[in-house]
Amino acid sequence: MTCVLSLDFGTNGVRAGVFDLDAGRLLAAGEAGYATRHIPPDRAEQDPEDWWRSLRAMLPGVLEQAGRPEIAAICVATFASTVVVCDRQGRPLAPAILWMDARAADEAAMTETLSHPVLAYSGGSDAVEWLVPKAMWLARNEPELWRRADVVCEAIDFVNFRFCGRWAGSLMNATCKWNYDSRARRFCPELYRDLGIPDLLDKLPAEIVDVGAAVGRVSEAAAAELGLHGRPLVIQGGIDAHTGVFGAGTVEPGCMLMIGGTSNVHLTQVPDDGTEITGVWGPYPNALTPGLRMIEGGQVSAGSILNWLARDIYGLDDAGFSKLCADAARVPFDETGLLALDFWMGNRTPYRDARMRGALVGLSLSHDRAGIFRACVSAIALGSANVVFDLERQGVTIDRLVLAGGIMRNPLWLEATVDAIGKPVGVAREDNLSLYGAAVCCAVGLGLYPSLTEAAGSLSAPVVEHRPDMGRHARYRGMLEDYREAAELLRPLMHRLSSRREMPA
Repeated sequence: MTCVLSLDFGTNGVRAGVFDLDAGRLLAAGEAGYATRHIPPDRAEQDPEDWWRSLRAMLPGVLEQAGRPEIAAICVATFASTVVVCDRQGRPLAPAILWMDARAADEAAMTETLSHPVLAYSGGSDAVEWLVPKAMWLARNEPELWRRADVVCEAIDFVNFRFCGRWAGSLMNATCKWNYDSRARRFCPELYRDLGIPDLLDKLPAEIVDVGAAVGRVSEAAAAELGLHGRPLVIQGGIDAHTGVFGAGTVEPGCMLMIGGTSNVHLTQVPDDGTEITGVWGPYPNALTPGLRMIEGGQVSAGSILNWLARDIYGLDDAGFSKLCADAARVPFDETGLLALDFWMGNRTPYRDARMRGALVGLSLSHDRAGIFRACVSAIALGSANVVFDLERQGVTIDRLVLAGGIMRNPLWLEATVDAIGKPVGVAREDNLSLYGAAVCCAVGLGLYPSLTEAAGSLSAPVVEHRPDMGRHARYRGMLEDYREAAELLRPLMHRLSSRREMPA
């Protein structure tokens, strides 16, 4: 029995899965949460030590549930662009800047003024979420912290270092988030220099390791701390949602994986033929698999909007949240008299605008909780459809769509999304394809498959087909025109309002 351990560090917590590669099945799984600190107007931070503490508390129970097998390999997937500043020994010097943190909007805008060739891989500029703009912000606003930092890295690099004591970046993260030239296999120090952070090159993990390749072996100290037998290989992983593509078997062009959760991510690959595709992050050459370009679309705020409204604004508990969903399901989605825009923390795709903000238009004194909630569900669904339709407008084929993530636990949101997109969707029964994808990476790292392309889908969660109601889809298409018009009309006002929020003292 060849057993591997998959780990997925996400926004709300860490998940673990023990897989038997010989039998192709999941033996045991578990999860543990950690806290996020939201700081007005647009900041979000976590304590990197909480990631390891949560793993240490949860993992022994998962291993026990699996029968305490010997683990041959471990692969880590994490939320991308969550930036850690630490010393060379991996001790954090400050809270981690979470991916959704939008403090570096001005710095991201600076990348739009440059014309370096590598920026074409990311659509011409960097997103506010990414490591490079956040590094620029730190250098400009926290110069003493920047000076003391030996290492500026992402969550995956920090966790892998804790496992094996080697600083090694993932080719996936470096290509997608660090402006690394994956074709020439080189960093671009001249770009960092032009952005005012020439010393970033000395702070990033210098070695870039392919996804599915070995980073090192778990140290004896880490193995003892986590209750692992022996010293398993640490196999390089990558971004959580992107790693899920391997588990979904959606590697080939024409397929799309959509992860619906706190945020939404739309992932598809296209031939590396030089065709320009705009409004997305990418196309990134070789980021997922060699010879193809990966497109990353997405919505910064998705399930987080529903949680914010139900829990923070309405003050509901789990039971109240469920009742609210049931009440909202009885409200016809196109008869609320409301139009919402899902840009609470900016827009990724297709507007690529960190200063866009959420909106709710059409309110009257007759509107109630359920109607407002229903409008927000529709906004998220329309945002998802807008991503798909804009890609298709540019010639990207999407014949097969797999949907996974927390959206599966919300039937109202799931139905709205399928109807708004108007395509049959394979809904994964397991809510975390990243664990399956990380296990696929382990299989390649252990030599069981020659490549990630050939291994993709070899260990995958089963899916159930959901078909859209085409009558409802036609009505969503009409609402989408209002959604697009409102986004363009309100965009200048959103920019002014987002710049006026009082910054923290």
